Amino acid sequence: MAKFEIGDVIHHRRYGYRGVIIGIDGQCEAPDEWYERNQTQPRRDQPWYHILRHRGWEHYVAEENLEPDSSGEKIDHPLIPIYFPSFHEGKYYQRSRN
Repeated sequence: MAKFEIGDVIHHRRYGYRGVIIGIDGQCEAPDEWYERNQTQPRRDQPWYHILRHRGWEHYVAEENLEPDSSGEKIDHPLIPIYFPSFHEGKYYQRSRN
């Protein structure tokens, strides 16, 4: 079970960047070639997250490398409006599906 959910703002424990979760995989779905080229090889059998990095790119990150971000600040990324129309109390929210 994933510790985080879509819209959560996170902090990367190792590299120090902030980001927002836009997708979740129950385990690493990246090809072996990508995984082997990765600087680190966290366990594949844990949740992995698609993240929009603050002032950066999209990243694919293992849960063990993430912690909640407590700054309460928004993420600066050009794709934020495509994924999330609102931000409230440190979390992004998707459009409601009525």
